[in-house]
Amino acid sequence: MSKSRGNVVDPDEQVRLYGADTVRSYLMFGYRWQIGGPWDPGNIQGSHRWLGRVWSIFQEEGQTAKDTKALDRKLRRKVHQTLKSVGNDFERFEFNTVVSALMELLNEMAAIKDAGGWNTKAWNEAVDIYLRMMAPVAPHISEELWARFGKPYSIHTQPWPEYDEAAAAEDEIELVLQVNGKVRDKIVVPVDITEAQAKELALASEAIQKQLDGKAPRKVIYVPGRLVNIVG
Repeated sequence: MSKSRGNVVDPDEQVRLYGADTVRSYLMFGYRWQIGGPWDPGNIQGSHRWLGRVWSIFQEEGQTAKDTKALDRKLRRKVHQTLKSVGNDFERFEFNTVVSALMELLNEMAAIKDAGGWNTKAWNEAVDIYLRMMAPVAPHISEELWARFGKPYSIHTQPWPEYDEAAAAEDEIELVLQVNGKVRDKIVVPVDITEAQAKELALASEAIQKQLDGKAPRKVIYVPGRLVNIVG
């Protein structure tokens, strides 16, 4: 863009149309900060919709299920996984992936709210952490929501949320099943699965049985948390 050619985008006009937070978040989300890119007025709508969803999802009441244990665990895992990635990306000035991660987390929060995971301890923690993560991206909306929830003024003087590694840990992992080094199947198993259990499940796989064709394997090799390789 060039001012002499008259093709410069007036940010004040965009702020009047969408608000400062939308323009700010779009500039952070649209391109890698160090590289930049062409302005596309159509893409700013995505940032505008995201902030609108945050505003409505966080303020509108939902339903709370009788048993929210599984929903709470799922929500806390996603929140703390996002907190770790967002913290790392802020330090590297990777603002586009920060906003992307926040959008992804909001989708998860919306789904959990719809399933009955609203207004629990885990939900309230998620909202608190989300607003703190979002504050550098959308400072005005974050401050307004923070105040509406009765939090101490100001969100911009609050410490960065503490990452809970235990909460972020996965309950399940994916194991690759190989026959003679070639991938033949994949299975999802508990993260604390034993070697004996992993081998048993691998040999019970229909895809593996088909490859073995009734023959007993010569060796079964287990690489913890990664794969089982059956040597025929």
